[in-house]
Amino acid sequence: MNDDVRNIVLGVVAAGISAALGWLARTYLWKRRLRRKQRFFGLPDNSECLLVVNRSAGGGDWTVARRDVFALLELSAIIKDCGAHAQIVAHDAMQQGFGERTEFCVGGPVSNQRMAAHLRSLLPGVEVNTDSEPGPDRGAIRVGSERYRWERGTVEHVLLARLTAGRTSSDARPVFLACGQHSNTNHAAVRYLARNHGKLLRKHGNSSFVLLLKVVNSQAYGPDVVELVADVTRAAQAPLPSTEAAPARNSHRAS
Repeated sequence: MNDDVRNIVLGVVAAGISAALGWLARTYLWKRRLRRKQRFFGLPDNSECLLVVNRSAGGGDWTVARRDVFALLELSAIIKDCGAHAQIVAHDAMQQGFGERTEFCVGGPVSNQRMAAHLRSLLPGVEVNTDSEPGPDRGAIRVGSERYRWERGTVEHVLLARLTAGRTSSDARPVFLACGQHSNTNHAAVRYLARNHGKLLRKHGNSSFVLLLKVVNSQAYGPDVVELVADVTRAAQAPLPSTEAAPARNSHRAS
């Protein structure tokens, strides 16, 4: 074998080794990211999770608003990426606790009884005004002493939460809540979760968090322009002061 042939063979071998090492490195990083994503969502391979379906205002139990359907589709993509399986359950058909399976609950307390139960049990510092009559506080979300009003199509708010109900991170199957003032905000919260789960994992780890998001000018931008207003975890999980604990008329905390 002359020098030219030997150099060609060595070059091919070196290229093959480099390609193999590159493939192994990419595979390792991909699997690492996947495992982190699975831990964050509580969705190991072949696990089961719940998608709790609400109903459209004025519709039947299984009449889901169009934007909420879009939110469920985005959640389905996350579940598929994690190698898990979803079970769709009506909001008023859930009669079990939380923590055994990951749960994604979408919709406000008016359209989702399961959400109402979670607000009472897990977020005692949150009130949602459910007044059906026009007024400045209609649809307002209150967290602690702060109130966030609804200006339909202009400024809308939504709570995005990941809650583990005190369980340790190793066995946690979290509950994810998207509780907004409009179905568009629910979709915006789910999209924010899908796009930013890596950042949320780095900041919060596998711990509980509650974020208040603002959807800006949804009439023009739909669910795409979202701003983080505040991390309201402490206020949302702390009971309201005794003088304010009883919900005012047409405010909803649990029932």
